[in-house]
Amino acid sequence: MSQDLSETPRRPAPLPSTAAIVVAAGKGLRAGQPLPKQFARWRGKPVLRHSVEALSSAGAAPILVVIPQGAETIAADALAGIPGVQFTNGGETRQESVRLGLEVLVASEPDLVLVHDAARPILPSAVIERLLDALVEKPGAIPVLPVADSLAHAEHADGLEVMGAPARREDLRRVQTPQAFRFPEILAAHRAWEGPTTAGDDAQVAQVAGLQIVLVEGDEALHKLTYASDFASTAPPIRVGTGYDVHRLEAGEELWLCGVRIDHTHGLSGHSDADVAIHALVDAMLGAVGRGDIGQHFPPSDPQWKGAASDRFLAHAGKLVAEAGYALGNADVTIICEAPKIGPHRDGMRARLAEILGVDPSLISVKATTTEKLGFTGRSEGIACQAAVSLIRL
Repeated sequence: MSQDLSETPRRPAPLPSTAAIVVAAGKGLRAGQPLPKQFARWRGKPVLRHSVEALSSAGAAPILVVIPQGAETIAADALAGIPGVQFTNGGETRQESVRLGLEVLVASEPDLVLVHDAARPILPSAVIERLLDALVEKPGAIPVLPVADSLAHAEHADGLEVMGAPARREDLRRVQTPQAFRFPEILAAHRAWEGPTTAGDDAQVAQVAGLQIVLVEGDEALHKLTYASDFASTAPPIRVGTGYDVHRLEAGEELWLCGVRIDHTHGLSGHSDADVAIHALVDAMLGAVGRGDIGQHFPPSDPQWKGAASDRFLAHAGKLVAEAGYALGNADVTIICEAPKIGPHRDGMRARLAEILGVDPSLISVKATTTEKLGFTGRSEGIACQAAVSLIRL
């Protein structure tokens, strides 16, 4: 019996493999730090770690970090625990450092490669997606931003720098990294590079080799840390936030409080697992760093959060706190209900909240009170919770 080939299902094309190179071989002297700026702490962690974590989360593998001679130990400490990270030493120029990195990646045979400067720590995932999407049509893509200020060429007269001809800002763009390329093409371009001695970035190397580079939308968050002022913090040493939440008690629902499942006749009803204590704590942490409330980050209208475990919300809030340059000073959670009794579960709740946030349980307080049978909590119609946090600047 002959087979109808029109009915044969097609196998989906395999996704292209994407590697990354993070250029971290510079001295970073202008930043005024006691060590190269890529290893200095910024917003709670080494500068280098921020972007490497973002690339890892985006699925880049391997991630090759190009470092200065003798920096193996400090680089390994800065990136401890991130899977798929490799190291190699850089060259005399940025272009040479990238070429050396590309040569190391030859053995991995990636389809695509992202080349990023370590001094740009905040790397939005949306920028990575736009870059990789652009490589479907063209061999290279770079993130750019428009120029807002008026521009002029500088000329010299009588020992002074004077204004020359104006430049059309409409035709100019600010170039950022990461820059994305099809791996074979950018490798060939770097191997063929003959000058000038230095290249401003990899897009210039690619363009000289005849590759067409697509411009995609960048992000102001990709700001490059260059000067000592970039590391100086004007943020207050302590910030505080409060949160409050209520959920209805209903038969047939599971009861989750502070990330702990409790056996009870009724559970809390909500779009997620309705953990009223975690929701209040998340709001307190988001409020302390000025990042809105839980509904803005995890809207109940979004079906992906239906039944979701609230520990994901709390972990996200903890990440935003760290990105803002703060650590948890303490958290105080007060659960308001007639039943169940919270006392037998208090230590487990403290331990679970501390585990999610990666802090010592001594920083977490969980307590409970009743309303003496007054109001909706007194009638056991629902459970309320209020939370307060303090954050300490790192």
